[in-house]
Amino acid sequence: MNEGGRMSRDTAVAEVGMRGITFPAWHGEHYVTLAEVLVRLGSFGLDLTWRIEFDEIVDPRCVEMERRSADAGMDTLTLLSLTTPFLQLIDAEARGFAGDELVLVLTEFDSSSWDVRAVDKRVLSELRQHYPGAEDL
Repeated sequence: MNEGGRMSRDTAVAEVGMRGITFPAWHGEHYVTLAEVLVRLGSFGLDLTWRIEFDEIVDPRCVEMERRSADAGMDTLTLLSLTTPFLQLIDAEARGFAGDELVLVLTEFDSSSWDVRAVDKRVLSELRQHYPGAEDL
């Protein structure tokens, strides 16, 4: 968390070279979880190191995710294990790094929408196939 209690979204949003999409977190009665988005990333997301922040802690697993994010971050499989089974987030941001380079930002707003920003536009194309309501940011 940064000053004022808000996540550091502004720094992530300003990352040069990223394109983004947004899509509803709810598809009918189905909530798109962070775990689902991570799985949809496929092999692109496997080797990333993640740092995650929450504006609202809704589950004890959130505390553990922030703790593991505090230092060097966590690998994708660890993050995935902490987000399943079903974990609905309220205002969360997961930043994926390849080495020291920020390459992916997943931002969940108020359990209502996901914003995804990525350096590799193939990631966005893959997510568009699974979430047809996705729009450009």
